[in-house]
Amino acid sequence: MNHTVLTGDRPTGPLHLGHYFGTLANRVRLQDLHQVFVLVADYQVIIDRDLPGGIQANIDDLLLDYLAVGLDPRKVTIFQHSAIPELNQLLLPFLSLVSVAELQRNPTVKDEIAHSSQAAVSGLMFTYPVHQAADILFCKGTLVPVGKDQLPHVEVTRLVARRFNERYGTVFPVPEAMMGDAPLLSGLDGGKMSKSRGNAIALKASEDETAALIRAARTDADRHITYEPESRPEVANLLLLAGLCTGRAPEEIAEEIGDGGAARLKGMLTEAVNEFLRPIRKRRSEVDVAEARRVLHEGNARARELAVRTLAEVRQAMGF
Repeated sequence: MNHTVLTGDRPTGPLHLGHYFGTLANRVRLQDLHQVFVLVADYQVIIDRDLPGGIQANIDDLLLDYLAVGLDPRKVTIFQHSAIPELNQLLLPFLSLVSVAELQRNPTVKDEIAHSSQAAVSGLMFTYPVHQAADILFCKGTLVPVGKDQLPHVEVTRLVARRFNERYGTVFPVPEAMMGDAPLLSGLDGGKMSKSRGNAIALKASEDETAALIRAARTDADRHITYEPESRPEVANLLLLAGLCTGRAPEEIAEEIGDGGAARLKGMLTEAVNEFLRPIRKRRSEVDVAEARRVLHEGNARARELAVRTLAEVRQAMGF
């Protein structure tokens, strides 16, 4: 079955290996099977922060990372939320289909509020899931690749699509969530891998920067290396990353290192990561910002043409 896939990222910093193994590699695979839309969610940056930061530089970085990992602009439509005003026009009728109580109960919104850097919770934070519904439904999205923490947002989109169709007549498909099967990588400090915590290896990091990050990675006091995720999570995380980069089982790598200790593990991991990232870094160096912005401009035009058609359908169905 041919699907329309909607996925994307907030431009808040460089993408890292967690993004690659979590979502990017899957997008590259999906582009050969389905129609794929990739959203640069720039308006969503201000959901949980007061200022967008270096938004243009972050957008450029995101575009270069997309092209470097193999997203093909001839196969996917890469577009920017703020360039498609129809998305925000769709938001208004969609908001009328959900209650305040339903938005307040959303567990992902609750978690994002708890970790927000803002002093007070904005109205935009509560409407975030409905913004995402507009992003997904404008292109009649049928498949949404997400992590477990984003499942409640997809449920809001499904709710919006069903209620709109029941009230005004069938316009939208009810999309399905696509759960990734990639293992969850922790950061090099043992915590959640994050752009803002400095515990991730960015796809654009140099070989020396990569080596320095891995040297500083947390391990434990046991010299004999074993793959035991429950009792030795930091060591297991490094072994898992080495396995993902080399296509080998982490248990096999652990057995090979044996009594070599953390130094040998980190040396092997550094070599594996740098070898894995070498072609991605090469492609990134061959694309300039002007070309990346051209790709975005062309994607914006295609996405907006579709959004205009969808908004016209919505208005007609509603009797406007």
